Amino acid sequence: MSLVKVRKYKLDVEEVLHERGPLATQPLRVAVAVAVVENPYAGRYEEDLLPFMQELRMLGRDLSERLIQALGGKEMVQAYGKAAIVGEDGELEHGAVWHEAGGWAMREALGEPKAIVPSAKTIGGPGCRLMLPLGHIQAAYVRSHFGVAEMTLWDGPRRNEIAFGLAMATGGRIHARLGGLAAADVKGEDGLR
Repeated sequence: MSLVKVRKYKLDVEEVLHERGPLATQPLRVAVAVAVVENPYAGRYEEDLLPFMQELRMLGRDLSERLIQALGGKEMVQAYGKAAIVGEDGELEHGAVWHEAGGWAMREALGEPKAIVPSAKTIGGPGCRLMLPLGHIQAAYVRSHFGVAEMTLWDGPRRNEIAFGLAMATGGRIHARLGGLAAADVKGEDGLR
């Protein structure tokens, strides 16, 4: 019997045309895919969380594919991030299983990019808003791609659930102009530059 029991999925896509400046030549598209999952450890302590983490890899693959399709293909993706909101009968460590499961799945789906997948997690209930951090997929020092995507569900997570989310974006902030390593100059050898 699977430890991963999904109650619902949500896919949000936003398109940013400008940030009070001129219209962007290419709009920024940011997508967030979320699955609300029953927490198999709600209300109790479980020493071994690895079986849950391993099973969540399939969910990570599913959410990654939903995002890639929503953004028009993996070649369009320049930034990514992940997050979890754990219902109040769980613990923060139950959301931490997503670090490996969600991050691994996104890397696999995108052809093994080098940069760390930024992440956030919290304890919260229905309607909780979590700002999911974004970073460039090949190089962590690309300042223009430091951004956020909002992850929220009006009816989740419930006390015994976890909302697991992944995000991808087609570029960096609209009108980014603060210098640093440009995306066009990334070598992508070490995940940093």
